[in-house]
Amino acid sequence: MTIAARLEELGITLPEAAAPVASYQPLVVSGRVAYLSGQLPFVAGKLVTGKLGADVSLEDGQQAARACGLMILAQLKAAGLLERVERIVKLGGFVASTPDFTDQPKVVNGASDLMAEVFGDAGRHARSAVGVPVLPLDAAVEVDAIVALRD
Repeated sequence: MTIAARLEELGITLPEAAAPVASYQPLVVSGRVAYLSGQLPFVAGKLVTGKLGADVSLEDGQQAARACGLMILAQLKAAGLLERVERIVKLGGFVASTPDFTDQPKVVNGASDLMAEVFGDAGRHARSAVGVPVLPLDAAVEVDAIVALRD
């Protein structure tokens, strides 16, 4: 089954790939590896902002992380690489949170679970989930990725 067919089966429509907000490329390929810059969470066209542990709930944080994952897939699609994904190797999750918030791994599960839904075992990956005081544009979550590609 193609990834496009799998997305359709899951009822997932990818957003338009976001343009970079600064001086970087959203995706760089070296050999058979794609490195994706951190993607921000857009839900219904609006950036999810705020901090977990203050004004963003755990559930909203998980949805924000899923939205970051959808943007990762959108960037791969825009680069013509979505059907070449061999494996999601690693996700890096950054969660804007208060000092006492410790559920960053649960938040980033929103992106991790999406990758497993879409790619099956090839979507299971290594990961980090880090709490940070602030993210660009006051985003609640940011997720980057390393993806192995087929020839």
